[in-house]
Order: sequence, then structure tokens, then C-alpha cells
Amino acid sequence: MSDVTSAPILRSFPEQFESDRLLIRAPLWNDGILVNEAVKESIEELRPWMPWADKIPSEEESEINIRQSRLQFLERTDLRLLIFLKQTGDLVSSSGLHRINWVARKFEIGYWIRTSLSGKGYMTEAVDAITTFAIDELQANRIEIRCDSRNFRSERIAQRLGFILEGILRNNDYAVDGSLRSTKIFSKVRGIEY
Repeated sequence: MSDVTSAPILRSFPEQFESDRLLIRAPLWNDGILVNEAVKESIEELRPWMPWADKIPSEEESEINIRQSRLQFLERTDLRLLIFLKQTGDLVSSSGLHRINWVARKFEIGYWIRTSLSGKGYMTEAVDAITTFAIDELQANRIEIRCDSRNFRSERIAQRLGFILEGILRNNDYAVDGSLRSTKIFSKVRGIEY
């Protein structure tokens, strides 16, 4: 077999895993309606941070997005993950491993949570499980969390899980509201004790 570093599509790893309270899995056909419901419920909290939350998507748009995410997962170009409560099956959040560099084994964790399930520790639990998955299953050398410097809730998740603030890119991009924003970069790096 050829070197899988040059062909990420040949990489095999689980499409789902669990934490204490959560089932975390790759998107599947027909997940769009669940994601659409969560986005509708959470749009006001998402709008300041997520460029795609400028409007509520239709159910069809959400399903198209899910199907594209499914294909990207299979191609190994982006690993979107949906988070569900094990006990009820309710969709908690969308997360995943993005901006993948398979040669360096670098991944960025992104996330948002459904408003009605916020504040219960689910997102911290999910990010912790995704970090472990990336290290154990994908042999991650570097995992990043990047967030707007004003997004204190995202920042606290990174801090709680022992990610180290490496730096702040000052005025590096425009925020959703059109103002200049700064980006905080947190990381965990294999082999470095903090």
C-alpha cells in the first residue's frame, strides 16, 4: 500500500466514540433537520461568532451542509462531528476537527452549542473527548482552539482543558459585526508538558 500520509482518504478510524454523557459521531444523511432545529434555537447566541449564522438556514440548506460534511469526513479533508446526549438522543452541538494538516498531524477544534443545553459542561466534555480521539486515533501532534478574543465562553473551555494560550493575533480579521477582531490561539502539543 502507498504511504497514507499522501492519501488521507486511506486512513481508517472510528466514526463515533463516547464520553460519559455524550455520543460523538460523524454526520449522516438526514441529520440536517436536527442541526437546523438547534441553529434556529441558538441563532442569537451564534450570530456574534459564526459568520454562517447571519441568517437562519432552511432545512434543505442544513441538509445540504450535512451531506457536504459527510463527504468531507469520508475524504478526510474535514472531520465534522455531531454531539448527542446518550440518554435522550438530543443534539447538543456541532464540533469537529478542522484545518487539518495530515503531514504534521495538526488539527483545529471548532465548536458551538445549542442554547438550551449550554452551561451544563457538555461542550467541555465533548472537546475533551475530541482531543483524546485526535491524540489516540489520529496521532495528533498539535491541536488548536482559536477564538475571537471577546468570546470568553470558548476561551474558558480551552483553559479548563489545559490548552495553553500561545498568542493573540491582534486585529487579524473582521468580526461578524464588521469590527476588527483579535484571535486567541490555544494549543496542546504532543510531548510537551505544561
